Amino acid sequence: MQAWRVYENGEPGAVMRREEVEPPTPGEGQVLLRVRAANVNFPDALLCRGHYQVRPPLPFTPGVEVCAETGDGRRVITTAALPHGGFAEYTLADAAGLLPAPDALDDAEAAALHIGYQTGWFGLHRRAALKEGETLLVHAAAGGVGSAAVQLGKAAGATVIGVVGGPEKAAVARALGCDLVIDRRSEDVVAAVKAATGGRGADVIYDPVGGEAYQQSAKCVAFEGRIVIVGFASGTVPAPALNHALVKNYSILGLHWGLYAAKDPASIARCHETLTGYAAKGLIKPLIGERVPFARAADAVQRVADGTTTGRLVVLPEGAHA
Repeated sequence: MQAWRVYENGEPGAVMRREEVEPPTPGEGQVLLRVRAANVNFPDALLCRGHYQVRPPLPFTPGVEVCAETGDGRRVITTAALPHGGFAEYTLADAAGLLPAPDALDDAEAAALHIGYQTGWFGLHRRAALKEGETLLVHAAAGGVGSAAVQLGKAAGATVIGVVGGPEKAAVARALGCDLVIDRRSEDVVAAVKAATGGRGADVIYDPVGGEAYQQSAKCVAFEGRIVIVGFASGTVPAPALNHALVKNYSILGLHWGLYAAKDPASIARCHETLTGYAAKGLIKPLIGERVPFARAADAVQRVADGTTTGRLVVLPEGAHA
């Protein structure tokens, strides 16, 4: 089969190699899946660089999220079992982690549902307890992670403010349903949020960026507001001033969605049922920026690493038309 493999750590565009290899052999509790579509996530870039919290043995195939087909023809979504990731014709996954792909979504959309929307749902509801009528601020609102949070926020009845970089991404955020879009390149984010909320600030802030975005969040979070830390796409991990959180009376919440698989696996299945229902009603639909041919997988991962993408990039195996 065809697969992309990493033999040494570095930038994805430099270290990912396309090869002909034997299909992987399932271990205990695993299943072999035929990949229908593989979503590109920022952790794929971190895996290539050797900077992710999980470091699979070299060589490995990146691609942590897939829509795939089981041996009996079922269409499923899951996280791939590294080191045999999803940028290949076949991958491995834990049998217990397979979830039915929603009928309302095509293969590329289904491949982009699992991690981003589960992260968004757990972050907004389980961690931040977002309430109808509250104001939600989403950083990188036109990106893969941010766009999911925007849709979930609107589904929850929140007023959603999206922060983006540039007019093209601003247009995307408006189309996603943001009630207000702030272009951080041309506007003062903190001033704009305060103006939109009558000086109160945002009740919940969803931050997959870190760095300067977090500093802005701390300045425009409301009384008893909640800042949800999802990741650090900026490459800078902020050091929160806890005295500031004390004086302003807000919460800083970490969200590591992967822990739920180990600590509370039933909650993931329940969340998937909710997301499937949302998809059927048209409340959520993964924003696919590009369906990428298999031959350009390394370039796609590099683009996500560089932060130049809008929505999700999904890699399709040869012959797929998802």
